[in-house]
Amino acid sequence: MLNIRRDVKAQSPKKEGKIKIGKPKQVAAGITGVRKSFSIGISEAGLIRTMKTMRSVNKFDGYDCPGCAWPDPDGHRSSFEFCENGAKAFATEATKKRLTPSLLSSKSVQEWSNFSDMELDKLGRLTSPMVLRSDSNFYEEISWNDAFDMIAESVMNLNDPNEAVFYTSGRASNESAFLWGTLARQIGTNNLPDCSNMCHESSGVGLTSSIGIGKGTVTLDCFDKADLVIVIGQNPGTNHPRMLSALANTKRNGGSVISINPLLESGLNRFKHPQEIIRLLGRGTPIADAHFPVRIGGDQALLQGIAKVVLDNDGVNHSFVEEHTEGFDDWVEHISSVKWEDITKQSGIEKEHIIEIGNSVINANNMIICWAMGVTQHENAVATIQEITNLLLMGGHFGRPGAGACPVRGHSNVQGDRTVGINHNPPSSFLDACERETGITMPRDSGFDSVEFIQASRNDKVRLFMALGGNILSAMSDTEEVANSIRKIDLTVQISTKLNRSHLVTGKQALILPCLGRTEFDQSGFVTVENSMGVVHSSNGNLEPASTSLLSEVGIVSGIGYGIAGSDPFKWDEMSKDYDKIRDLIESVLPIFSNYNDRVRQNGGFYLPNGPRDGPTWDTPSSKAIFHSNSIPIRSIKENRFILMTIRSHDQYNTTIYGMDDRYRGIYNSRRIVMMNRLDMDDLAINEKDEVQITSHFMGRKIVSDNWKVVPYEIPRGNLAAYFPEANVLVPLESVAKGSNTPTSKWIEVSVKPQ
Repeated sequence: MLNIRRDVKAQSPKKEGKIKIGKPKQVAAGITGVRKSFSIGISEAGLIRTMKTMRSVNKFDGYDCPGCAWPDPDGHRSSFEFCENGAKAFATEATKKRLTPSLLSSKSVQEWSNFSDMELDKLGRLTSPMVLRSDSNFYEEISWNDAFDMIAESVMNLNDPNEAVFYTSGRASNESAFLWGTLARQIGTNNLPDCSNMCHESSGVGLTSSIGIGKGTVTLDCFDKADLVIVIGQNPGTNHPRMLSALANTKRNGGSVISINPLLESGLNRFKHPQEIIRLLGRGTPIADAHFPVRIGGDQALLQGIAKVVLDNDGVNHSFVEEHTEGFDDWVEHISSVKWEDITKQSGIEKEHIIEIGNSVINANNMIICWAMGVTQHENAVATIQEITNLLLMGGHFGRPGAGACPVRGHSNVQGDRTVGINHNPPSSFLDACERETGITMPRDSGFDSVEFIQASRNDKVRLFMALGGNILSAMSDTEEVANSIRKIDLTVQISTKLNRSHLVTGKQALILPCLGRTEFDQSGFVTVENSMGVVHSSNGNLEPASTSLLSEVGIVSGIGYGIAGSDPFKWDEMSKDYDKIRDLIESVLPIFSNYNDRVRQNGGFYLPNGPRDGPTWDTPSSKAIFHSNSIPIRSIKENRFILMTIRSHDQYNTTIYGMDDRYRGIYNSRRIVMMNRLDMDDLAINEKDEVQITSHFMGRKIVSDNWKVVPYEIPRGNLAAYFPEANVLVPLESVAKGSNTPTSKWIEVSVKPQ
């Protein structure tokens, strides 16, 4: 059937040149990073626009980088307050290239799907609303009013409000996200899956259960005061490059950094700050004092081993534990019962090295533990994060400068979106306040998260899907299963700046609604975002919009709301005229935003309250932090099987591919690669650059993926790594973290054979 379009490719076509493998880089950033930052900007946007965007990004009166959520310094800004990957993000948004209606309509969605993900991104900015009708394979232009009417008609035809789903990307502003949640709830659903479901949901669940808040508890200045920073399951050199400046400050101030990760990444080896000319010419600042190559999924076992060392040597802050915590005695009993044999076997780290880490923890007066998706995307992710908080609690590392928990968020406002109500399971207090302030009767049932949305679509329970940014097809696990599920939906709607694969694999009908980017001037005013450390600040673009037909995210959401519900009881027609009104509304619902409009106009914005950091106080039933006791998963896999994890290359940001090189790891001109220990290669009689077939195994189901080139790499035996989104096809939809339902993209059992 034409409206199913099953011949549209859900995966990026295999378009690759001859792979080149070199030595991994020993130094991150440096002169090469500076050169890359400028070259991509000039190639995409030209010299004048590049300089304008570079001089405005992350400034007090400028726009927030659309990349990661790493915070900016309090009280000051440098001349160029961005990193190489941030430069790629805002340069490609500020591109001069345009995907006009005539160009988009010149090819069918089947033809466009033959373009690689990188080629789709390089087509440029979308300029007008477009529609893909059920009887056509070609997008055509549509007016804004007709698009809004089409959505309104789809809502009217729903049999149940829960047949509608509202997805949110982490780059949506606080203002648009709050309205997005309000729109979903006015229709009658809490189906608000978001990108957090796929990344840091485990952090939110684990932290909230332990310390009463699902956020980090440090500020950027804490890195200047820390004696010890443990970076576990994270690659800051590629994913959060500006974090390297903070880690370099830790080292220069006499602190230590320990890296725990299956791969030793360049950024944690040595760092040259792009804004420090003398250091650019030197050898750079060494970052990690020691690296421990934990086996994939062995972090929980390693953390319990560290705790065992600390307890055996009485490295406990007993006064803090007694005053502020509960469950400590049970936890001590549990840790005492854990066998060293299980710890070392599951973690892959020898006891003597675990003792080394434990002694560093004992000697640290102020300790920070940082983590990212290497911890959160496992079946036991929530338990692992509870182990991190256990370790911090036993040393009293909350409520003082230089110490605390630091989950490093991957998208610029993913934390802010959750704060203002993008939550499939919102607290009743929030819904009560929304109902009071908006006049809208709020639904009380829990909604779908991202995995549940796909499962519901597969079972024909979703008829309308709308996405405020993002590329859910490529971001989610189990790519082909996701594609087949989305094709069953009546209408899919994407609010976007550029074309991606989610615009090609669609429901029976589809809309593309193009919006302003972060870099562009919005006549209704500035918007606001929240970074990884709970700072709410403004974002104000200054570039001329890519098209006169573009609307802001707020304008689009308001237009949809007005088309569906008019202005009774909620004044949708007034929301896009003055963003101060939206912020006043957010403040009335969420008192933590007190004096929102005044404080966000201060240079750098303001910190939201954070009990464990500010007190410490704990928003838990007992008003105390909680030690959790969790058994180490004892895992064994069949002979000739491996554990695969997905990772980013240095030339991508989330699902956006900027180029084919991963220069930090020494891999060039190819993305369909799998990193393997040389000894494992010898066992399988596989040579460097050989092509292999990878098959994932889960609960009796097999998923097969072809044409992966083998790259020998320093990775623990039995472990593999491959880039996403290409490897997402191998992650089974039902393989999720306990407690958070996050896809286990860092734990995939696979077999490998030559092809």
